[in-house]
Parts: sequence; structure tokens; C-alpha cells
Amino acid sequence: MKRAVVLLSGGLDSATVLAWMRREGYACHALSFRYGQRHGVELARAAELAAALGAAEHKVAEIDLRAFGGSALTADIAVPKDRDESSIAHGVPITYVPARNTIFLAFALAYAETLGSSDIAIGVNAIDYSGYPDCRPEFIASFERLANLATKAGAQDGAHFRIHTPLQTLSKAGIVRLALELGVPVGRTVSCYDPDPAGDPCGRCDACQLRRKGFAEAGAIDR
Repeated sequence: MKRAVVLLSGGLDSATVLAWMRREGYACHALSFRYGQRHGVELARAAELAAALGAAEHKVAEIDLRAFGGSALTADIAVPKDRDESSIAHGVPITYVPARNTIFLAFALAYAETLGSSDIAIGVNAIDYSGYPDCRPEFIASFERLANLATKAGAQDGAHFRIHTPLQTLSKAGIVRLALELGVPVGRTVSCYDPDPAGDPCGRCDACQLRRKGFAEAGAIDR
């Protein structure tokens, strides 16, 4: 069975990617991060989801992006609430963590190379998303090229790294439908930018609104 590194945040999208990669026949090594985020409950959910969805292994890497701040997720900045749909769709919000996916993918690349794996999966989406530049297809394509240039496995050993993005062109409703089809325990995923200590969502941030819209359009119950 081929190995893959799957970035797993504890959210709906990354859990769906883990389930999708398992269905594709990969032994999945899930990788999460304690990066100074305000909502550490997601790591407990990530561990639960890794076990429930059959990950071969689950690692948590420790980094501290609070050293740089610049985001409502890593600094003492309020998470935007109650924004309308047009505001959510316009510009890059303060919940963007500078270079986060670049950093996460770099860690995943190092992990994959030690495993002898050429496959990395991430739950980025370019349709129903909050304007993050590191979710765009051109970013993923660029990182894939970098991976094959910057590693011993790619430069010397003939490996060809591939970044799997199965959710890239799905709407949030499409992601919800796929998650349910794959048996993801959606009620255990946490998408909120500002959940309470128990992991209950605020219901008002951009992520909560996009999730609610996705479930409504999919005709599904979020539980």
C-alpha cells in the first residue's frame, strides 16, 4: 500500500481529504500542527478523526506562529463576526495566517521524504473559501514543482511528488456531500475560527457561515 502524508486540522475539509485518500488506497500518515492557534480543541478532534478514519499514524508538529502574529488566529486580534456574503468573498481576511499552507506543506514534504512517500494531500478549496491566496490552484502547482526541485528524493532518486487536492473545485455543499458519502463523522469536525473551550462553534465567523451554507445547500444536517 502506498503511503501518503495528509494534513489534518480537525476540520471538515481535511477530514474529508483523509477519508478520500483512504478510499483511494493510501496508508495515510496524518499530520497536524500546534502552531499557536487560538482554538487548540481542533487537535483533540484531529486525533479522534485520525483514529475514526483509519489513519496509519497521526503526528502533531510543534511550531509557534505567534512569534510573528499578524492573524486573528495567532495574535490578540478579534475574529470578524457577522459579515455578509459579499464581504466574506472580498479580499484576504484577518483570519489569514501568513504563509501557513506554505509552512505546513514544507513540513509535510519533509515527513513524506522520510517515509519514502511521494504523495501529500491537503484540503484546500478555491470555490467557497475566504480569499486565502495559499488555497489557489496556482500555489499548489508551484509548491509541487518546488517539492520536486528541493528534495533529495526528487533531485536524485527519481521521485515525483504530487500534492493531492481533491476538494479544490468543489463547492462547500459538494464537500459536505462527499464527506457524508465517505462516512466522515461530520459532527466531530470543528471549522469555527473562534470556538469555545468545548469546541462548540460561535456560529458567526466566516467559517461558521460558510459551513452552515454548505450544509443547507446540500440538504444535510450538521451532526
